[in-house]
Amino acid sequence: MLSSSPRLTSRFANSLPAMCAPWSPVPFSDANLLLLNEPLSRELGIDPGWLRTENGLRFLLGEELPEDAFPVSQAYAGHQFGQFNPLLGDGRAALLGELEVTSGGSPETAAPRDIHLKGSGRTPYSRGGSDGRAAAGPMLREFLISEAMHAMGIPTTRSLAVILTGESVQRNVPEPGAVLVRVASSHLRVGSFQYARMMQQRSPELLQELADFALERHHATDSDTPLDDSDYLGLLREVCAKQARLVARWMHVGFVHGVMNTDNITISGETIDYGPCAFLDSFNPHTWFSSIDQQGRYAFGRQPAIMLWDLERLAESLLPVIEEQLDTDTEGAVAAATEVLQEFPSMYRNAFTRTMVPALGFTTAGSDSPSSEQRALCDEFVEWLNGAQPDQLSVLRSLATLAESTNLTVSASASGDEEASALPPAEWLHRWHELNPDAALMRHTNPVRIPRNHLVEEALQAASYGDFEAFEELLAAVTDPFDSTGSEESGVEKKNNRVHDEKFAHPAPEGFGPYTTFCGT
Repeated sequence: MLSSSPRLTSRFANSLPAMCAPWSPVPFSDANLLLLNEPLSRELGIDPGWLRTENGLRFLLGEELPEDAFPVSQAYAGHQFGQFNPLLGDGRAALLGELEVTSGGSPETAAPRDIHLKGSGRTPYSRGGSDGRAAAGPMLREFLISEAMHAMGIPTTRSLAVILTGESVQRNVPEPGAVLVRVASSHLRVGSFQYARMMQQRSPELLQELADFALERHHATDSDTPLDDSDYLGLLREVCAKQARLVARWMHVGFVHGVMNTDNITISGETIDYGPCAFLDSFNPHTWFSSIDQQGRYAFGRQPAIMLWDLERLAESLLPVIEEQLDTDTEGAVAAATEVLQEFPSMYRNAFTRTMVPALGFTTAGSDSPSSEQRALCDEFVEWLNGAQPDQLSVLRSLATLAESTNLTVSASASGDEEASALPPAEWLHRWHELNPDAALMRHTNPVRIPRNHLVEEALQAASYGDFEAFEELLAAVTDPFDSTGSEESGVEKKNNRVHDEKFAHPAPEGFGPYTTFCGT
């Protein structure tokens, strides 16, 4: 465990200088550490006690870095709500560098993790009158939801710390300023490749350099099948597969990202940018929450299709290097990339089915695919969700209780639980029950405590007045998302769990009203 400033590398800055600009911190004289993610700090090999010191705080703010660190802001382009913006970039963010993290103490397992700041001030990529700062509320929101996603096992960037800057930022009203310290496998995005492709006339080598960097960073070792150098078509396929699995996980828990612009789609397959995100209280594919999504482009049910649209933009950007790899012309490269993209719908369907099969309590033997009956039950369950529009996770929780019973009819009718009033049709229930679903597997797979929208708003509202009790209680709940309730527990334990989950496991009460999220920039 490091008790002094961690050693940071500058792989991105050194490898791709044309895709970044040097960044220098503007010191915050009255900064103080508001939140520190101690478990993540230990995973990174950094002593959390040191991070709580003045030197640790200055490290987190980028004000005191190792001598060879070269912090930068990254350049990228992107389609925002379908409209191309040729230069977005880190308008209020900085990459301090990469930290080598080992698993189990073995150097062979070392993998770089970006240490990145959000809300750290203006950069060469800041737009218009942007102050480059961030308000505390949105940074707390990202800390809360990204850590909840991690606890649910959903690939995500993570939050190491939230630091109050001691300054006020002007939004609709003056708000406390804050910096989020974010950790990611990398911050390479679809928009990064769009930028490199756009720069091809000026820097013809840049696209290949970026693609080679991405292959080395993400797909030389962590792919299902590690890729060879210069396998740019393989890179496209791997990104498609990772994003198919990611969206399948979103759909399982009712997560609405809210701003699936191409600059918010990572090459690593991690969820990034928690501005206008929210969770469903009822399974309605047409639901969206973002105040800036006027047409519902990024509605819940459209997320798989939008992801494919974004991946098509990645494929367009990669065409020149795919041509070179295959020694073909543009038409041949387009045909090869199109063939990969045409695999995405089946990649997504398979990923979603493989997510829902254990959610419904079923296992498959080894690497075998789900049975035809399991697939049919999954498909019919989702079809019923679309029509009935219940709270999906509450239904799955009720099904876990029913899975323990030997008499399905008596259990369903005698439950007395409000959650049991919204269940799939009896015919489906009996077919499902006859396959002996595993209740313990369901409880291990389906989260109970998620960042319900009304609880997030209550916690952030209280925090804005300096009361962090509700935030800390909610953070503790959503980072322990799975239900341990089982038949082996005593009646007192079950009752205590139910009282605890009464607050954190249920949709918003009547009267919460329509929910709207904002980017929080």
